[in-house]
Amino acid sequence: MGTARAAPTVVVVMGVSGSGKSTVGRLLAQRLGLPFLEADDLHPAANRAKMAAGRPLDDGDRRPWLTALADWVREATDSGRGGVMACSALKREYRDRLRGAGAGVWFLHLALDRASAARRVAARAGHFMPSALEGSQYTDLEPLRPDEAGTTVDATAAPRVIVQEAVERLPGSG
Repeated sequence: MGTARAAPTVVVVMGVSGSGKSTVGRLLAQRLGLPFLEADDLHPAANRAKMAAGRPLDDGDRRPWLTALADWVREATDSGRGGVMACSALKREYRDRLRGAGAGVWFLHLALDRASAARRVAARAGHFMPSALEGSQYTDLEPLRPDEAGTTVDATAAPRVIVQEAVERLPGSG
């Protein structure tokens, strides 16, 4: 139930750290019957170490990571299997890179206010992204523009509610 869809072939669940990308992404992938990728898993060790030390990544640091993510999108679209990726995708240029890797890439932006994000990041244990970097996430954030395929939802809603809303908004769901 809820698995029939014409497009997109890849859904990117995007937003700042603490917005719920991984939780929502896993649930959405399960609901759609698609493979899931946690984009953080493709960060080189140097990027993880830099962030863990409280230093934000720059575009040069992100370049090899974005290449690996684009390769995953390309494989997911070329194979026809599709997928769901949890990825910050904060800047338009990053999203353009992912969109350029395959047809049918659609973004689900989990919008979250700074105070809620800070509380969530401070409460989680064992993640390499420290709460000190939350401000840099908002500095880099370029929300989805009207010409970008995707939708924005309130990330304070329950994950299952967000997934239902995403499924209803996906192209070809109606």
